[in-house]
Amino acid sequence: MTHLFSRRAFLVGAAAPWLMSAAEPGLKYRAKIRAAFVRRRGPYGMRWPGEVYDGEAARAKYTAALNASAAKLKLDLALRAEPVYSAEEAGAWLAEAKASKPDGLLVILLDRQEHSWPTATMAADTRIPTVVFAPVGASFTTNTAPLAKREGVFIASTSDFEQAAFGLKMLRTGAWLREMRFVVLRGSERKDGYLPPFGAKLRYVPAKEFLEEYERTPVSDEVKRLARGLIKGATRMQGTTEQDVINGIKSYVVARTILQREEADGITMDCLGALGKSKVSLPCISWATMLDHGIPAACEADLNACATHALVQYLFEKPGFQQDPVAETARGCLIGAHCTCPTRLAGFDKPPEPYFLSFHHGKRDAVPVPRWKIGQRVTVAELVVGSAKKKAQMIASAGKVVENISVPPAGGCVVSVMVEIDGVKELLDYPGFHQIFFYGDHKRDLASFAQLYGIEKVLV
Repeated sequence: MTHLFSRRAFLVGAAAPWLMSAAEPGLKYRAKIRAAFVRRRGPYGMRWPGEVYDGEAARAKYTAALNASAAKLKLDLALRAEPVYSAEEAGAWLAEAKASKPDGLLVILLDRQEHSWPTATMAADTRIPTVVFAPVGASFTTNTAPLAKREGVFIASTSDFEQAAFGLKMLRTGAWLREMRFVVLRGSERKDGYLPPFGAKLRYVPAKEFLEEYERTPVSDEVKRLARGLIKGATRMQGTTEQDVINGIKSYVVARTILQREEADGITMDCLGALGKSKVSLPCISWATMLDHGIPAACEADLNACATHALVQYLFEKPGFQQDPVAETARGCLIGAHCTCPTRLAGFDKPPEPYFLSFHHGKRDAVPVPRWKIGQRVTVAELVVGSAKKKAQMIASAGKVVENISVPPAGGCVVSVMVEIDGVKELLDYPGFHQIFFYGDHKRDLASFAQLYGIEKVLV
């Protein structure tokens, strides 16, 4: 089992968005990538990319870029020492690569002719997620078209290696989504399971264990210090009290203890079912804190939200806001409403957005309410995990923030963000539920990720 890079900082009790910058999220697992350059042997001649193209200089340039990306992403990279010079060499390399059971393949084409694109097709045929990097001069659309919509393939047809690096990041994310473990606080039975489509581990823990841990957890100096820090960082307090904040921070410490004990990388809970009738604080502050520090934390034991939180964090290095979708018909917008929202919306290494402290919509507990930037480009996403009989789906759209709804006087959850979706005005039947809102326009990126991993795309 692998664990978070940020785990030690998170578990020692110092990690809180109002006290320090966030630690790097992610797993210790190093995704295994096998890569090779592909070209003819000898001069290029008249055929593309032509004698004007310096293949050796390009190879040196992209080798340096590849090594830098592998170091940044902490990949286990095996780059073939020499380019693949023939179809026979391609077959041998791919057979060897497949036997090593990598998490992904990278095929770098420095040629348009002969075995170059057939090698990319052979790589796709292995059914190992494959990134194809084709700098300008290495393809026509007649070359890219046969693979353009094929599952398991991402083509970066550009001289900008950053797009290929994003392909590598997608491969790493897929591996991490397989290697991670979620604690699911729900029901009365302790058991293990798996979360499709990647196979993340699920550790079901009886919900009563949260209650039991809460009762034996003291209001320590640490709890008081973290509560004071959260209050100090807020622009104001609206209805809630210092004791409410202390109770919320205590739930954070409880969740932290459970994560450590279960050796897990993320957490979710049937919070209303387990705690709704008790006096124990709902884990809104706890979850917001963990989201700010790269710990996937989903509300209401929603496994789709678990997968989507982890995907957004690992691929885009920023937290997401799980929400209940509400159509706003007068303005043709989608409102996302919930009571747990991170504050470091721009990224784990960025300052938090201004926030105030308010009641949960049930007029109990305390929650941070960040102010989303008006005009900010955002993505709406939900990874619907599917089952053995039903294909996973990626629901995605993009738009901009137009308003932070004030609750009250409006009803519902106290974090309510109105988003104008690009090109869509009829939102009464927007697909899915508990979709994730997050900063940045990443609809196209999510579509690429879905194709790379054979997930059905539902682009709104």
